[in-house]
This record gives sequence, C-alpha cells and structure tokens, in this order.
Amino acid sequence: MNTFLGFGREHIERHYRKTGQCVYLHLKRHVREQRGLASVFEGGDTLDHVKVPGASGGALPKRRNAKLFLDLETNSDLNGDDFEYEDEAKLVLFPDHYEISLPNIEELPALVTIACDALLSAKSPYRKQEPDSWEEELQASKHAKTLVQLDNGVRIPPSGWKCSKCDLRENLWLNLTDGSVLCGKWFFDGSGGNGHAVEHYKETGYPLAVKLGTITPDGADVYSFDEEEPVLDPHIAKHLAHFGIDMLQMQVTENGLRDNDIKPRVSEWEVIQESGVKLKPMYGPGYTGMKNLGNSCYLNAVMQIIFSIPEFQRAYVGNLPRIYDYSPLDPTQDFNTQMAKLGHGLLSGQYSKPPMKSELIEQVMKEEHKVHGHCLIHLLIFVPVLTFVKKSCQQLSGELGKIIFFVQPQHNGISPRMFKAFISKGHPEFSSNRQQDAQEFFLHLINLVERNPVGSENPSDVFRFLVEERTQCCQSRKVRYTERVDYIMQLPVAMEAATNKDELIAYELKRREAEAARRAPPELVRAKIPFSACLQAFSEPNNVEDFWSSALQAKSAGVKTSRFASFPEYLVVQIKKFTFGLDWIPKKLDVSVDMPDFLDINHLRATGLQPGEEELPDIAPPIIIPDDPKDRTMNHFMDSLDIDESSVMQLAEMGFPLEACRKAVYYTGNLGAEVAFNWIIAHMEEPDFAEPLVVPAFGGATSSGATGLGAVGLDNQPPEEMVAIIISMGFQRNLAIQALKATNNNLERALEWIFSRPELEEESEPALDVMDLENHANANILAETGSEGPRIKDGPGRYELFGFISHMGTSTMSGHYVCHLKKEGRWVIYNDLRVCASERPPKDQGYIYFYHRIPS
Repeated sequence: MNTFLGFGREHIERHYRKTGQCVYLHLKRHVREQRGLASVFEGGDTLDHVKVPGASGGALPKRRNAKLFLDLETNSDLNGDDFEYEDEAKLVLFPDHYEISLPNIEELPALVTIACDALLSAKSPYRKQEPDSWEEELQASKHAKTLVQLDNGVRIPPSGWKCSKCDLRENLWLNLTDGSVLCGKWFFDGSGGNGHAVEHYKETGYPLAVKLGTITPDGADVYSFDEEEPVLDPHIAKHLAHFGIDMLQMQVTENGLRDNDIKPRVSEWEVIQESGVKLKPMYGPGYTGMKNLGNSCYLNAVMQIIFSIPEFQRAYVGNLPRIYDYSPLDPTQDFNTQMAKLGHGLLSGQYSKPPMKSELIEQVMKEEHKVHGHCLIHLLIFVPVLTFVKKSCQQLSGELGKIIFFVQPQHNGISPRMFKAFISKGHPEFSSNRQQDAQEFFLHLINLVERNPVGSENPSDVFRFLVEERTQCCQSRKVRYTERVDYIMQLPVAMEAATNKDELIAYELKRREAEAARRAPPELVRAKIPFSACLQAFSEPNNVEDFWSSALQAKSAGVKTSRFASFPEYLVVQIKKFTFGLDWIPKKLDVSVDMPDFLDINHLRATGLQPGEEELPDIAPPIIIPDDPKDRTMNHFMDSLDIDESSVMQLAEMGFPLEACRKAVYYTGNLGAEVAFNWIIAHMEEPDFAEPLVVPAFGGATSSGATGLGAVGLDNQPPEEMVAIIISMGFQRNLAIQALKATNNNLERALEWIFSRPELEEESEPALDVMDLENHANANILAETGSEGPRIKDGPGRYELFGFISHMGTSTMSGHYVCHLKKEGRWVIYNDLRVCASERPPKDQGYIYFYHRIPS
C-alpha cells in the first residue's frame, strides 16, 4: 500500500501506462430495485453516517448483505424501501485484465488478503477531514414531559416578533414556560443577538425555548438551556398550543411569516431563487450541478462562472490529456489536475443526464453496468513477484485516510470535495465549513491560477486590467499618476440616489406602526438605485486620508481619482452591498440596482498627464526616529496603539477579515490603506492572518503575521512591514531587502543606503524574474513584474452581461449564493445541484456581475 489513489475506468489505463503498476482493487456498488431493476453507481462517502431521514425523507435502503465494503454516501433519489445495496470487490491484474474475486483466501497470500480487508473497512477520508460536519441524532429533553407552563394569558402572534428586551427581530426564541420572546446568543460574525434568552433562563430557570421561524407541521428547533444542547420535544405541539400557536398552520420562513402572510416575490430568497415559478431542469454538457458540501455554495457559484469562460475551458479541459499525463504521482495535490478534473465534470455532460422513461431504465442500466466508471483503487502490489507490502494492519489503517474516490453518482451532479480540500488547504477561512465571501474566493482562485501556470497562456489574463490613479494636492494643485493591477471593478451603492425615496419613507412609517401594534410587517420596499449613479460615484474624486504632499513637504488635503488604463476581456463588477455599521457589525444593503445588459465605459479611459498639469516632486515622507534609543528600530510607525479606523474600514469593505485589516493598518504605522494592503499581500497566506491583533512587549516573540517593525526574523530576513513600506515608495523588493540587511533593519539608514546607490536600482531589475511568488502574489492589487510589464488584453470598453452571482442573507458570513448564466441565448440558474432554465433572472439583485467584451 503506497498511494491509495482512486481512478475511474477511463483513467486506469493511463495510470498503468504511466507507472507500470499492474494490480488494482476494483470496487463496485450495486443498487437494486426490489422489482428486479438493477443499476450500478460509485463515489461519495460516509454511508454509515448518513442520518435516517424524517417522515418527509423516507427510510434508508435495506441492506442485502450484513456488511457493505464501501463507506459511501447514498443517492437521495434512491432512498426508499424499494431499493437495496450490494457491494462487490475484486483484484484486477493489468495488462490482461485478469480478475480475482474477493474474498479469496485460497489463491491470495495472507498479506494481500489482510491489505484488502483493511482497505475495504476503512472510513471515508472526508469524514476524517470534516469531523464536525456530521450531525448527531437529537435526544428528547428530560424536561419535555414534565415542563410547567404558566397560565399567564400570553398569546404569540404569527408574525411581527421582537425581542422583549431589545429591538432585534432575528434569531428570536420563545420560552416554552412563560412565553417570553427573547434574542439568542451573539456569534463571531456579528449575527445572532444579545443573549437575552440565556439571561432569562439564568434568572428564572425556565429550561426550554423554541426558535421562532422554524416551526412547521413536522417540528421545530428546540434548545435546552439546562442541558446546553439542541433537543427534541415530543410534546412540542401541546406546548406551542398553550400560547396559541397551531403547528399545522406554520411554515418555516426567513422572517417567521407564514406563506400566506408574504406577498409573492418580495423576499430576497424567493426572488433570487425564483421560488414559486416552475423551472424546467436543464441537462447535458455545461448544465451540471455541484453538491453543497456545507456552506460551499460560494465555491459552486464562482466555479460555474469560471468554467463558462472559453479561456478557462481551453486551458484546463482542452488540455486535460496533457495535464493528466504530466501530473505528479499524487494528483490530489496538483492545482491544474484538480481544475481540469472539475472542469471536465462540469462540461462533459457525464454527470448531467435527464431521467429516463421507466421502460428504458433496465436496458440502459445493464449497459452502464458493462461500460461505465467502476472505481479502481490502486494497490502497489506486484503479484508475479510476490513481494508485498509488509505493514501491520494498524499501520495500514492509518494510511487509508489517503483513499480518494473520484467518481460521483450518475445524473446527480458532482461533489467538489477533493477540489475544495486542495484549494482551501492552509487558508484559515476557506478550509472551514463557514460561509465565505464569493468575491474574496474569486480573488483567491485567481491568485492560485497565477501561481500555477498551465501552458503558454494564463486564463486569468482575461480579468486583468490596469488602473490609473490620479492623486492631486488640493493646495498646490500638483498631481501624481500611478498604475496598479486589478481584477474587479468595485462600485459603491449610491443610496442617496434612490428613485423611490417617498416609498421608502412611507414603508418605514408603516413598519413602525405594525411593530407597535404587533401586526405583520408591510410588504417590503427595496431601495431602487440607478446603475448610472453607482458608476458616477465610482468616477468621482475621493478624499485621501493623511495625505502627505511632497510639494508642500507637509500633510495636506488630497483627492484621488481612478480610471481604466486598460479594459479587460472580461469585466467583473462588484456591487459593494456589504459594509460595517457604527458598531462594527457587518451588514448588507438590501437594494435593487438596474444593471444593464450592455455596458459602455469608454468614458472612463485614463488620459495620463494632461497639458498644464504639474507633477508632484518624487520625494519620500520624512522618517521620524523616537528619542528613546531602545525604540530606534521601531521608529514612528509603532509609537502608538492608535489605529486609523477609516483605513481599516476601507480594507474590510474589500472583503478581508476585520482583524487582519486592523493588524495591517497597525503594523504599517497608519500610513493609509494602500500601504496596509501591501502588508496584507505579504501575510494573507499565514495561519494567524485573521487572528486578533496582539501587540507584544518590545523584544518579545511575535507570530509570523504580527512581526513588529524592526524585529529580526529567525531566518535573518528583514520584517515584511519594512519591506512593504520601501516598496510602496517605488523601489523594487529585492533592493529593499538588500538595503535592510545592509543596515541591520534600520528603516531610515536603509533609505539613505538606497539613495546613495542609484546604480543598484537599475541592476536590480533582472533579479525580479526569480523572486518567490509566495511572498508577493495577490490577485487583487500587485502588478506582475518583468521587462514587459503585466499581461493585459486591452480593447474597447463595451461589454455584454453573461452571468452574475447573487447572495441571500444579511452578511457574507451567512446566507446562500446562486449564479445565473446566459447560455445559448437564454438564462440558466445554477443553485448547487439544481440547474434550471431561468424564467425571471433577478439581474437587479446580484452581487458580482460578469461582462464579456463586445468585439468592435
């Protein structure tokens, strides 16, 4: 046993030719219908840990044999009393395809039999990777049977709930003893409540509460404060009836309203998912769904968009044979292999086939039994030589966590488990099961594409464009022009330009009246924002915080204007709906923006230095050294714990974690968001990137992500913060490192060292070709270095909309993502596994929009 890699039937011959290994373990699962219909499917994981569904979900299939070999998940479409499973395993010897059925103690050596048994009894690697993702069966509360309910006359209305101790209207819990409606606990992402329900339990000892909005005829979410866990309440119907709640009339909704209390297509969730409309399922190449692995819808939406773009299709799917042939021995750890595999799954059509008529199923299934993807697990065992791996069963079981099953159930989309495990490896957020920002994941993906080139063309080039930033000193009127690379056009939401202000005011008055009278809230009125107003807000000058004018040699008022120095092949437009309130709690602007199908931004083309404009002198700000000699290496960038909150806000709105933004601003001495971004670039891959800011005493140990300025690393490398500051002044990275090393990491002396050696700056250019990309690659800001400059595909600024990603929920850390794509002249909605023709694409509700250039 050495690799434990799994291959579909179409890939096993390639692996045999490539490696010369000739013995494989062939695994099959039969799914049989009681009436005689048989089929075969493979893939997935965790059969033994699938919960038995409730009354609405049917029961698990009966097992024909006492033990199933494979730890796989079941196909939800086949869960019923009419189906049963049977697993089959055998050894296959290449190149003759000689088969040996298992078990076969007589023909096989003992070590081979032991190895096969250990493999077949191994648990799924994905359950080992995500131990917290598996639900446990809820237990009945010990308080349910004897719960005392006060006869206090409390009656709970069907809607319009609010915490009795604060103004919160979400995450509300009804205490089943006295009928109090109180808010739940506060969560790390700013959601939740103020914990009044827990406080009430501590004051009264009333143990059980039900979450409002989860009550349906099938049950409700009940929590026991005394037992400190979710529980079952077998008497929930009686307990709710005590407060006037009829379970049979309740339906689960986002805000607790019953279905007949909600006007059609008002809820954001309904509009974006096109609920209430009969949607026609789509099948075939390019119409394959993706399984939600638990808050992985952000990944599904982004990857559906990515593989609808021809450049990515050609780079990965078009080069699939070459990528597979030249993949490393462990393809699970190769980015290009995983991208090619995912792209093939989405575009081949093999996992998106329409249901077949009942009279044809048996014949087709028999054919698939003969020819389709049986899963072969590779055992590095050479039977003719009879030299087998000598490992104890215990050691063998420890390595079986590497087993990966490539093939997924037919007709039910694909499960991107391996792709997610690889692409999120080492990232503190994407490696978790928490919801993430689709925009941040898109940039993370582009970063990985940049660092893992495939062929001569990089598909991410289609998104790259140059931004010209014009900064003007308001007092001297002098200007400075700089360029940077970007991949997303971020448009602010111009709330002041709403075209329905009167309706918004009237809605707010009605909402308050309904709240006071404990009535159902009125129909939601969403602010309507013209796209032209957002575009105007993007093009207007912005104030520069703490601007230092080189013309005045002092701080002054400054403004910055951004224009396109080049237009990309594909324009990505993000509507900045997410922001932070005054209490730093993330919130979402629920607005409607009339996004155009055709977009012309040629008027935003950069013009460069204009006649009559005078450039700001190229002079760096002065370096201030503190009086205390112990703090000389810390200089003025670390002389205070004050943090420029406006810079923090600016970075946070770009999608970076709040704590990382605070650290970036702090460790760059409040020099502004641009310099702080350089710090983020250098540290975003570190495990403590999003951890809270901890400022050690001078000389104390620091983490890699919070190294104080002037602190010398164990590898004798200059602190990244100092390097970033010098780079932000226009010098090359290798020159900055060389200067800091030559001056014992003294920032002032390092700058003097550079100024006194102008010839070194010219000599440093060729060295950039061998720089480690890990230290400076970022998909949002950094331009690629080299004599030819960044790779761009400039052209006219006229575009057509072909896709958009929408978000439902109150924060990027919660909710759900779907995407819409325009294919073959019509819109299609991709909602995880569900792929359907869109009837009413909610183009005004999107979060990230994708445009392609219109050829001139």
